[in-house]
Amino acid sequence: MSIMEHLTQEERLAYQQAVKKAILVIMGVSGCGKTTVAQGLQEALGWPYQEGDSLHPKANVDKMASGVPLTDEDRYPWLEKCHEWIQSIHAQHGAGILTCSALKRKYRDLLRGDMGNSVRFVYLNVPQAVLEDRMKKRVGHYMPPSLLPSQLATLEPPGQDENPIVVDVVQTPEETVRIVLDSLEKQL
Repeated sequence: MSIMEHLTQEERLAYQQAVKKAILVIMGVSGCGKTTVAQGLQEALGWPYQEGDSLHPKANVDKMASGVPLTDEDRYPWLEKCHEWIQSIHAQHGAGILTCSALKRKYRDLLRGDMGNSVRFVYLNVPQAVLEDRMKKRVGHYMPPSLLPSQLATLEPPGQDENPIVVDVVQTPEETVRIVLDSLEKQL
């Protein structure tokens, strides 16, 4: 079942026409809902979507699965693959959606490159207790709940000068997607 099934065709078309094309990077720590929100946005906007976790080298996945946090050196090849996807999709379509934790400003700078406001970060801010609960219940993901503290310690929330869309996630996924869509409609 789709999280955005309640959107009418007219609502989808309205969002697609009102929202200026951009590359959206749905960011935040593990368990914040990046994939769910990105899929809802992809469904509403019809833009290409890439799950950033699938771009990780196998060594990174193995390291995280064994409970070892990634270092900056581990992350850079992955971030470069994400940046390459951003560039390619921007050149082909002008718009797309990528999930990526983008925990530090320097990671976001690498992802954005010289593309400026063509790349927009959507930061999903979720209370730690909710994140812990979600990660304990999650099935089939390589990231163990034991790595959440290291992600929270690494996280540098985006500053106002980065022009992020910040969503304090306390509502349903559908409502979160609508908040992002409404913000995009107003801001872009």
